[in-house]
Amino acid sequence: MEVIPLPDVAERLGQPVTRVHQLIRDGHLLAVRRDGVLGVPTAFLAGDAVVKGLGGTITLLKDNGYNADEILSWLFTADDSLPGTPIDALRGDRGREVKRRAQAMGF
Repeated sequence: MEVIPLPDVAERLGQPVTRVHQLIRDGHLLAVRRDGVLGVPTAFLAGDAVVKGLGGTITLLKDNGYNADEILSWLFTADDSLPGTPIDALRGDRGREVKRRAQAMGF
């Protein structure tokens, strides 16, 4: 998983870095620390926006008791029935199916 630093995320989104921090706090994005630098997986960005449906998926998984590491792992783990990974499915406009699966994981 490729990760870019928060200032680069802010530049891509056309927002101040404080807005990126707010997106992370609000659960619309997840950040990881690599070599001491906080960053966001590039797969979470589509051009100059956050991938549609990502925030809702993160919220569903958090509400079901998953922590950030578990959510990242789930988003980037291949699922033959999708096919691909959940983040690939979100990027491919199959968000409804990803959210359905995220919701079902809580039961």
